[in-house]
Amino acid sequence: MAFPLGGLRFPSSSSSSSSFMQMPTGSGSIGRGSGFMGSSLRSAAFCVGASRVYRKKGAAGLSLFGSNQRRLCAAASSSFSSTESESLDVSESGEVMFLDVQNGNPSSASILPSSVENVEVSSSSLDEPQIVAEILSVDPTMDDECEKEDVQAEVTKFKKRSIPHAGDGQKIYEIDSLLKDYRTHLDFRFSHYKHLRYCIDMEEGGLDAFSRGYEKFGFNRSATGITYREWAPGAKSASLIGDFNNWNPNADVMNRDEFGVWEIFLPNNADGSSPIPHGSRLKIHMDTPSGIKDSIPAWIKFSIQAPGEIPYNGIYYDPPIEEKYVFEHPQPKAPKSLRIYEAHVGMSSTEPKINTYASFRDDVLPRIKRLGYNAVQLMAIQEHSYYASFGYHVTNFFAPSSRCGTPDDLKSLIDKAHEFGILVLMDVVHSHASNNVLDGLNQFDGTDTHYFHSGSRGYHWMWDSRLFNYSSREVMRFLLSNARWWLEEYKFDGFRFDGVTSMMYTHHGLQIAFTGNYGEYFGLATDTDAVVYLMMVNDMIHGLFPEAITIGEDVSGMPAFCIPVSDGGVGFNFRLHMAVADKWIELLKKSDEEWVMGDIVHTLTNRRWLEKCVSYAESHDQALVGDKTIAFWLMDKDMYDSMALDRPSTPRIDRGIALHKMIRLITMGLGGEGYLNFMGNEFGHPEWIDFPRVEQYLPNGKFVPGNNCSFDKCRRRFDLGDADYLRYVGMQEFDTAMQHTEDKYGFMTSEHQYVSRKDEADRIIIFERGNLVFVFNFHWNNSYFDYRVGCSEPGKYKVVLNSDDKLFGGFGRIDSTAEFFSSEGWYDNRPRFFSVYAPSRTAVVYALTKD
Repeated sequence: MAFPLGGLRFPSSSSSSSSFMQMPTGSGSIGRGSGFMGSSLRSAAFCVGASRVYRKKGAAGLSLFGSNQRRLCAAASSSFSSTESESLDVSESGEVMFLDVQNGNPSSASILPSSVENVEVSSSSLDEPQIVAEILSVDPTMDDECEKEDVQAEVTKFKKRSIPHAGDGQKIYEIDSLLKDYRTHLDFRFSHYKHLRYCIDMEEGGLDAFSRGYEKFGFNRSATGITYREWAPGAKSASLIGDFNNWNPNADVMNRDEFGVWEIFLPNNADGSSPIPHGSRLKIHMDTPSGIKDSIPAWIKFSIQAPGEIPYNGIYYDPPIEEKYVFEHPQPKAPKSLRIYEAHVGMSSTEPKINTYASFRDDVLPRIKRLGYNAVQLMAIQEHSYYASFGYHVTNFFAPSSRCGTPDDLKSLIDKAHEFGILVLMDVVHSHASNNVLDGLNQFDGTDTHYFHSGSRGYHWMWDSRLFNYSSREVMRFLLSNARWWLEEYKFDGFRFDGVTSMMYTHHGLQIAFTGNYGEYFGLATDTDAVVYLMMVNDMIHGLFPEAITIGEDVSGMPAFCIPVSDGGVGFNFRLHMAVADKWIELLKKSDEEWVMGDIVHTLTNRRWLEKCVSYAESHDQALVGDKTIAFWLMDKDMYDSMALDRPSTPRIDRGIALHKMIRLITMGLGGEGYLNFMGNEFGHPEWIDFPRVEQYLPNGKFVPGNNCSFDKCRRRFDLGDADYLRYVGMQEFDTAMQHTEDKYGFMTSEHQYVSRKDEADRIIIFERGNLVFVFNFHWNNSYFDYRVGCSEPGKYKVVLNSDDKLFGGFGRIDSTAEFFSSEGWYDNRPRFFSVYAPSRTAVVYALTKD
């Protein structure tokens, strides 16, 4: 989910702090938010909400901390209470101090006046890596040999993992000296993060144990039965109902502990079989402050919508061992350059229907491999009851979408991708949740504040969704465990985190045009709790899954977004370079004569030093109904009757095909360290995406007409890109050649990037990336003979990619076998040059040959 708002990127060099600031003004706004909700700095001063540490009876113990460590993780509002032998250091107001980021001691830089107190704490435990326990909790009743082997395998697996220490958070000031002016905010943020890590270590056994909440909550099978736990402090009573007990609310009543956790143990049947059969429907029946309600368990692993029923039902998913999918292929190593194919399984069929995981595995994955992409980003995986939400209104966070198949079907898809050497990234939604009460988390225990903020702060009026309370310990457990579940259980290779801008600011980026003023990032509108959660989830992921990739969708340009957490950053590997797509749409609304070469270059290169970006010319956002793809902006209605090769082309088609290729290549060549394409756009997929829907009124009163639940425009016409009698094939062939060129030369990950020419009169852009030289002629009419191209290295250059090749739907005006020899002499601030023919609306890539 993206904001129609221009993002900001600030490139710099380490040698000059003054070059850090290149600040364009944000290019859009997106409506008015619900207003400022108060200082998130002060609201961040929490330590422990209602929490509980679970240990199986008879479990082997392991001391992670010395006995002299003091427990200090409680706030006055917390339901947690310490034993008599434990002491708490809190202020008279009941709020907890925050530790100094340097050594764990109180410091004026990390303490808010009148809200914190001094506390004694050993700094050694804060700075040492948390080594994952080598001894796992084992239920002595689990004597089945297979289960013992599984446990031992997990011991061996986890033994090699470690979660990095918190660090000191100071390196960001070396990377970006402008951050020193905001040291108070940033040191407070890091102190808050570091203190929370310490609390989790002391109270939860460490971040490793804390992020495995799915082993405690939800349904967990042992050798003797099933234990079900649910956190619902607002409920007055609770019972488990389902097919297994004829939906009788009096049959299996649950018990509540002092932390609001409801629990029930169901012993095996007399014959040893499971008390809940695989595939059974079930819900939790609760008496809540808002009345009696039946809800899908929050940690449910699968849910379905039965024909004729509106709300979904939770499904107990535990197939016999012989039916469970077993992964056969290792996860690929993260590639040097990331070339992502963004895909939606449901709409990946050429037919007007919902596609399946199995069909995607068999039909689409081979296509992705053939096209040259090395990663696929899967959208709409988390279960969402409203299909037209594109997967962004999640109802069941741990369950894969049942529309496309079973959990095992999804595992098979991922395993096949790994066989092809393709990474599988998941578009994960932790920025908000569905507003649904019957089958989602909203008012789960009958209260407005269970998983979410109360009042307007807990509601996103533009998205009609609920907003998480990241200051809640149990919310953090839920979300961290959710991220780990997908990595652990399904072998995803990383995430694209949706809507991060909405998370990081209390205004959610609504009607905000970020200008690059650092005060916009580090002020009272910053939701420190949310930023700390992002730091925590990145640290957890990168500590336990070192090869995993995290990409954040941030339009604001938050500094240090892609700097490691230990250095004081937020910890993402990549930021989506969202301003690029906005810029292309802006230009496509203008005539060619209005395009400014310097403006294009500035947008593409406007990135922060040492922070990697994934660039894209267009994603799923630009393809939705109400917007247009680049191909449709360029060619419009001519695409309906002028794409056949046996028919005469039109000037609009010729222009469209040429610019479509050039836009995509310059975006990959100059826009970032990774590249993304939404499925079908590689060949200029016509028209837009329109999910099947009925007419409705939005919360703001706006009427949205339906489309008779049609799937006609909710599919991908891959057949068009494969048809050798249509012009689409040329654009697809060019995109494939573009991927393979990057794969061969690795220019996206090269540190060498130099723009030597931005000629407004000639409409020429020339730049070096890695060992390649890119020449773009955006002029609509002029072609140039003997055009000088500056270069740094002497020798012979050859053409390695030519957008005007007839294979790519071009006119064949360039001899791709020609050789170009460099001449000595400074040109465009380069020590040498060679001369080329640069036809109109053409992009050519040259490489220095070794022979």
